Amino acid sequence: MLNRLDFLCLTLLHLLQSAVSVKFEVLGPTDPIVAEAGDDIVLPCYLKPNISAENMTVDWLNLDFIDQHVYRYQNGRIIREDQIPSYRGRTSLFKEELMRGNFSLKLTRLQGSDEGQYKCFIKAQSWYDDITVQVQVKAVGSRPVVSVEGHRDGGMGLLCESEGWHPEPELLWLDSKGVSLSDGRPETHRDLKGFYTVRQQVIVQETDTNRFTCRVLQRHINVEVETEVHVPSE
Repeated sequence: MLNRLDFLCLTLLHLLQSAVSVKFEVLGPTDPIVAEAGDDIVLPCYLKPNISAENMTVDWLNLDFIDQHVYRYQNGRIIREDQIPSYRGRTSLFKEELMRGNFSLKLTRLQGSDEGQYKCFIKAQSWYDDITVQVQVKAVGSRPVVSVEGHRDGGMGLLCESEGWHPEPELLWLDSKGVSLSDGRPETHRDLKGFYTVRQQVIVQETDTNRFTCRVLQRHINVEVETEVHVPSE
């Protein structure tokens, strides 16, 4: 029969073994995840050793948001309270992988506002660890739409607009010889999904060709699109 000291020693040993058994390391990618808008992506996050995390707390966080989460899994259930609204219906875990310590996040219908740093934070009763995953989003916008706005300030007003870009693009007005006509920065608007619209107006004078080009380019993804317009002589 165990005496009191033996019982205390066995209890302490059990607690120490339990504490050691829940220690783990959270692993993920070191390189950014780069994808096109509209794609579905997976943000890798898994435990080493590959122990079951079904009864742990898992938080996927976007570091641009402090008080809300992208996805939370706690004690075997999904916690939907305080989820960032733009991620609702677009995030999930791989349920069949939870027993193997895989808490990778699937994010569908990628949009510009999804770009940023994400933290996968996993907590057991007496241990926690986390990793950070970088997501980069690229989107090629529309071909520039050019409008002739009539006579202004001794010349002809031209307006160029292009939408649906990410990251933010540049806009250039050029004459037929490739000389820049742009004066100052274009107007830029970012919508709720994080995509950029750019627009700029120029006043042009009559030339030998009366041909002008609006070019929108995104150097980060090495893409450019342009539209040429011919302004009839008076």
